[in-house]
Amino acid sequence: MSRAFVNEERFEQAGDDIVERPISEHPNYVTPTGALELQTLEESLLAQLDTLKDTTEDTFGKDKIAEIERDLRYVRARLDSAILVDPKTQSHETVLFGATVEVKDGEGAQHTFHVVGEDEADATINKVSWVSPLAKALLGQKIGDTVTWQRPVGDITLEILDIHYES
Repeated sequence: MSRAFVNEERFEQAGDDIVERPISEHPNYVTPTGALELQTLEESLLAQLDTLKDTTEDTFGKDKIAEIERDLRYVRARLDSAILVDPKTQSHETVLFGATVEVKDGEGAQHTFHVVGEDEADATINKVSWVSPLAKALLGQKIGDTVTWQRPVGDITLEILDIHYES
């Protein structure tokens, strides 16, 4: 292969261009499940790192090591700043962090949302971050209250049907 097609700088600078993951400006509230997920992720990253460090000599492996080390720094920062909130200690009359909220929209369809920490949020399973517009609309409300969820595609009115907290 011609030397014109080899990027020597790329091989010398493996891992130098990894961008740090941004840390949220908000308090890092976590549920017990969210804390466990972060601890499990830390253990998984450490295991991956050990495996790669023992077996990798190539540039692409070094890039992967740099990515894992970056992710590990992020996870450890989140664990260090975690504020554990036990849902069992929350008022069951009001939507607070850790609540599972059952709502009905204007068309009569029912939905269930779980208000969790930023790292635990997963819209595909209706876990919403406590700083999301939906959670902000729900927080502090009671059963029977009606809230407006402001969305870019149009606002939705939700009636709170039930509030409960899982352990």
